[in-house]
Amino acid sequence: MEFKTLRNIENSFRQIRLYAIVFAVLCIAVVGYAVWQSYNFAELQRQKVYVLDNGKSLMLALSQDASINRPVEAREHVRRFHELFFTLAPDKNAIESNMKRAFNLADKSAFDYYKDLSEKGYYNRIISGNVQQRIEVDSVVCNFDTYPYAVRTYAKQFIIRPSNVTRRNLVTSCLLLNSVKSDNNPQGFNIEKFAVLENRDVKVIDR
Repeated sequence: MEFKTLRNIENSFRQIRLYAIVFAVLCIAVVGYAVWQSYNFAELQRQKVYVLDNGKSLMLALSQDASINRPVEAREHVRRFHELFFTLAPDKNAIESNMKRAFNLADKSAFDYYKDLSEKGYYNRIISGNVQQRIEVDSVVCNFDTYPYAVRTYAKQFIIRPSNVTRRNLVTSCLLLNSVKSDNNPQGFNIEKFAVLENRDVKVIDR
């Protein structure tokens, strides 16, 4: 009788120990799952940035690695420079304003090209002939495998005179260097060794 009682006590102890082990394993699993979910939640929250909209309301913005957008910013920087540099109106102040903004995006090579055209009377002929000039950038090809980044730009240039419209093919090259972002240079790049490789008439359309 005493032996049977001892066996029952031993079996009960084993069952209690088994239950305790199972309970401990479940607790560890629950705690591990909770920690893992908390970590994932914290990572998701770190990717969210809240910005104040004119001091009135909070707007949610997603943060991401800045390097992801660099190719897009590089092409936009080059595109913007060309639009400023090659868009001309028959107004001296408008030309100088565009050039000043373009020079914030490039080094002295752009100024040298502008100075060369100016000395040849190009801008004076634009003003005196009441000529409009605009540009359409077709593509900006950047090589991001080497630094500084080599860039080639393909565009169409339109010279709009009172009597006709001349369309030109424009091809330029430059090197692109990382720079400090500012109001005048929002993409944070600087154009170096700017050169016009091709600028030839393709078609003249009478007006």
